[in-house]
Amino acid sequence: MYTIIEKRQLSADVFYLKVNAPDIARNRKAGQFVLVQLDIDFGERIPLTIADANATDGWIALVFQAVGATTLKLSRKNTGDKLGAILGPLGNPTHIEKKGTVVCVGGGIGVAPLHPIVQAHKAIGNKVIVIMGARNKDLLIFEDEMRELADELYIMTDDGSAGTKGLVTEPLKTICSQEVPPAEVVAIGPPIMMKFCALTTKPFNVPTTVSLNTIMIDGTGMCGGCRVSIGGETKFVCVDGPEFDGHAVDWDNMMMRMKSFKQQEQEAFHKCKMEAAADALQK
Repeated sequence: MYTIIEKRQLSADVFYLKVNAPDIARNRKAGQFVLVQLDIDFGERIPLTIADANATDGWIALVFQAVGATTLKLSRKNTGDKLGAILGPLGNPTHIEKKGTVVCVGGGIGVAPLHPIVQAHKAIGNKVIVIMGARNKDLLIFEDEMRELADELYIMTDDGSAGTKGLVTEPLKTICSQEVPPAEVVAIGPPIMMKFCALTTKPFNVPTTVSLNTIMIDGTGMCGGCRVSIGGETKFVCVDGPEFDGHAVDWDNMMMRMKSFKQQEQEAFHKCKMEAAADALQK
């Protein structure tokens, strides 16, 4: 069993859990993820990227948004509670090498999985420019962590309540259009954001890596639920990814597939909320 040793609420529906998982903490690399199951005998398994880890103390950090039944249940866990199973580390780690300037773009909760990638690029000696985006200042997460690591930090909000009003693609285009463009762009966030980051960098021929978070069940490439089209070839996010060339992703097909169980997810989420409200009244 995996014990929660710290819990924080980062914004309205976004939570941070520090979980005791020594084997995973020792072996994980930037860009990898885990599958979390709340109950060992029953329940959905959800993919969560490792946002941070400490091999010495044996913990990993998970950041998630309570948008479905399982994440809502997970958000109600507290320090001292246990999780049934955590499988990982899974997926291919981020390819980190000394290359010069790397621009890391995070949208919303995507800033959390971007954190270990920024750490890794800084550790190897690259200059790291971070662009963070959110709808408003209350939804910004990991700002202090990124400010501590980044050589340059741009904060963009839709309403201008923090940083500059606008989209993350605006400073990204400016940076890519410089006489010496960045060696690489890494983008993590909502699919539509990653799509437009890739469209922004393509005219400048800047290599662009994206991390995909598709529907995933077994995490071993057997179920096929996480399949995506990359450059016309079928790939599986769990074993071939989660990172891919953003210029080669069939974004429209991926976003369509991600809506496959939207109705069932919403029904399960509302049922979970109703059950929680009923339990609260009984208490």
